[in-house]
Parts: sequence; structure tokens; C-alpha cells
Amino acid sequence: MRHASFPIRLSLRSLTPSQKHHNLPHYLILTTHLTLTPLKPNLITARTMATTTTTPPTGGARTYNDAIDALNSLQTPFAIIEARRKAGIRPDATSLSEMRTYLARIGYSPADLDRLNIVHVAGTKGKGSTCAFVDSILARYSAAGKGGQEGKGKKRKVGLFTSPHLIAVRERIRIGSRPIGEEVFARYFFEVWDRLEAKGGEGEGGAAVGVEVGGRGEVAAPGTKPIYARYLTLMSYHVFLSEGVDVAVYETGIGGEYDATNVVERPVASGISTLGIDHVYVLGQTVEKIAWHKGGIMKKGSPAFTVEQVPAAAEVLLERAEEKGVELRVLGVDERLKGINIRPDALFQKKNVTLAIALAETALKKLDSGFELDPKAPLPKEFVEGLEQVVWRGRCEVKEEEGISWHVDGAHTVDSLKMAARWFVGECVDKKGPKVLIFNQQGRTEAVDFLDGLCHTVKKGDPAGKGFEHVIFCTNVTYAETGYKRGMLPLSNKRIFTNRLHRLCKPPVQPQGY
Repeated sequence: MRHASFPIRLSLRSLTPSQKHHNLPHYLILTTHLTLTPLKPNLITARTMATTTTTPPTGGARTYNDAIDALNSLQTPFAIIEARRKAGIRPDATSLSEMRTYLARIGYSPADLDRLNIVHVAGTKGKGSTCAFVDSILARYSAAGKGGQEGKGKKRKVGLFTSPHLIAVRERIRIGSRPIGEEVFARYFFEVWDRLEAKGGEGEGGAAVGVEVGGRGEVAAPGTKPIYARYLTLMSYHVFLSEGVDVAVYETGIGGEYDATNVVERPVASGISTLGIDHVYVLGQTVEKIAWHKGGIMKKGSPAFTVEQVPAAAEVLLERAEEKGVELRVLGVDERLKGINIRPDALFQKKNVTLAIALAETALKKLDSGFELDPKAPLPKEFVEGLEQVVWRGRCEVKEEEGISWHVDGAHTVDSLKMAARWFVGECVDKKGPKVLIFNQQGRTEAVDFLDGLCHTVKKGDPAGKGFEHVIFCTNVTYAETGYKRGMLPLSNKRIFTNRLHRLCKPPVQPQGY
């Protein structure tokens, strides 16, 4: 389940007197998108895959806030996204050529990325959680000075790149399981920015960078920069290589074949988590088309793993593996998980963990040729601790506050929302009190279909048959104490959601927040 940014922060003190009277102890917070910081008007420019932006401050005065302002100028306005969608413009091979151009302009080649020993993970559901499990396992070996050929006892640096973020963009780039600091972020951000600002630039051996594709001229014109998410991907390579990271775990953004992370040519291992329907505008409207994109991260000469998939997706993944000359291992749930406290104790999470174990083992073998796990013996304590102690906010997370139980998840597909609902129902077994849904999504009216399975699952699992008694719809911006309300969900959309809820819930729930 993918994480996202939670646009509101409720507490018991923020409830109305009537809500306090009802004593609402069980909140399910579901948000299906990343909330980006609102753009400054003077930084908004029209763009497609590359952008030219307003120049930020120069010299020693450039701060973390300056970096964030500059980064936000790389966001693509919603109107342009919609125009591209309607025109049928989708990422293609040119997208990767563009990333290679930018990589060369900041001084690297795809071969340089081999030093990072990248573990590459794609999927529709669970890819972020899988990455977190891999990172957590490798961190235990790093802390113990294990998992390296050069001098036993040497601590290895582990990098993690994921998207989107929960609160701060720095969360996307982690070293030692911790987001890089603000000063570090600002320094590397502007190092990349300045190299891209330079006219033309030079590639390996001093050759001028000017990549042409199909006679259409340069893929990325001099002085331009990649859009928001691609810039952060580019920056992550610079951060990890500069900081001497020994092994890095990379989560794809969207898809795989044309994703910005797919410039890596020789990953240590590739993993594909559970596939389903999502990002249909970019990837296609069938699971077969989506599987084709996800399978694009497999590389000849690198081990590849996946979990059990629906037959249509499994067939495409096997075809893509054969096409690429890759042996794809399909993993059943690891029997060694018995007795290990996996949270939540659900099949989808055990699949994620199984994939993570295989990926972490492969990475450790690359770092230490003598490393080997006995498939019939219990998992080593580093694996067990890594799995049990992983911290991954916003995924089936439970927080207790002043008598209220907050259940937080970033599910963003119909299937994932049903899973989240089942998890929520399981958490509420033998607990009393009304159930409240706090719901946020990207503003697309078709997302109203998310509510059906969610509401039916919770209602079916409620012994009293009530389901949710209150629902709060949230906007796509973070509210400040000053009452900032820019970008509120259109009233027409809120009416659509409210009308659907009234049909789904009898007696009708009490919608809030509009």
C-alpha cells in the first residue's frame, strides 16, 4: 500500500462539542495521494517532461527553504497533466533517454550507478513496504559490521529511495534508514541544480551532451531540468554516490520500463510486488499492460523475483523475463515466517516480506561472497529484527491518542482499500465505540468508486452492522492556523462523494468537512 501525505491533523481538542459527546474512538484515515506544497505564483511555468525555471538565490545564501521553493517550481500544473492525458501523451523510451542525458550532465554514467549495488523494486501494491523491509534488514547487518567483503566489522552505508513522502520531501532520500538532513539536502540539491544550469554540459571524456532521438533533436535542451519526481531521482544518485553508499534500495515511481529509476543497467536484484490496476493513464487499463511496464525493471544477468500474481499478470511477467533472458523466480510465502511478528498479520504483508527476504539475501551475497542462508533453518536474528522492528509510517499504522485509536493507511486502489478496510475491521474486533472515516483523494470524480468496497467491508465486519457513523472528506492542501484554504476540493466533487455515501450507508452517515 502506497504512502501519502495526510492533509489534516485531528485531535480530541479539535472535535466539536457534539462529536466529543459521541466519544469517537476508532478513526480510519485514508488518503490516496501525495500532498505537495502549494506553488508560489511566480514559480509556476508550463512544462512537459523538462522545465526551465526561475533562478533561485545564488551563493552561500541558498537555504533548505530555497531548495524547496526551487523544487516546487518543477511541479507540473494539473492543467498540463490533464492536457497531456487527453492528448494521449505518455512516458516512452524518450523519457529514459532524457534521464540519461541529465545523469551525464551532472557528471555520471549508468555504469557509475553499479557502485550503489541497487536493489530495484516495482509493483502496484506493497513495493514501498517491501523496500522498507529490505532496508531494515540490511541496516541490521550494517550496524553489526556484517555483510561486506572488505574487512569484517566495517559498517556499510545503506541508502533508500522511495516516493512519495509523508511530511518532508527529505524522507524520499534516506541513509541509514534516516532522511538526509536539511543542510545536506540543500547542498546536494543545488549542486545538481547548478550542474544542470550550465550550458550544454559535458559527458564522459569531455564529450558534449546532446542526445538525439529519432531526429527530433536534443532530448533535454541545455539549461532545462527534469520534472519534480525525476529531479529527486537524479538527486538521489548524486547523494548516494557522494556519500559513499554501499547498497541502495530503489522504489520505482510509476511503472518500471520508462520510470526514471530504470536508468540502472545492472541492479543487484529486481523485485516485483503484487500487481493490480493503477495509474491507468500512464500504464494502461488492463493488468497485462501494467505487468508489461513493471517487468521492464528486470535486467539480464541480475536475479529477479516476484510473488504469486493473478494468472494474467504472471503470464506477462514470465514472457518479459524470457524476452530479456532473465530467470524470474516466483516466490510462495516463506515458511520461515512462522513465529515472526509480521504487522499486520495478513497474506499481502507476508508476500511483501517474502519478497524482501529474497532481495536482501541477494544483496548480502553481493556484498559478501561467503554469505548464505540455509533455506531450512530459521532466519538469522538480523532478518527477524529487521522484519519485526521496521518503521514505515502510514502503512497499516495505529496510533493511540487521548482515548482515540487512529488507523492510518495510504491505500490508493480499489483492491488496496478493501485490504485496508479488512485490516481496520480486524483491529476493531472486541473494541467498542463508533467508527469514523477520514478520507482524502486526488480530486478525481472516478475515485468515488473507492467508497463501495471500503464501506461494504467495514459494515459487513461490524457486529452491529453500522459501519462508519461519521465521514470527513479532506481537501488536497495542508491547513495552517491562519485558515489557508487554497485548492479546496470542488463542491461538486464533495456532493458526488456525499451522495454515494448516503446510498451506501443506511441509516446515512454524517458527512463532515464541507
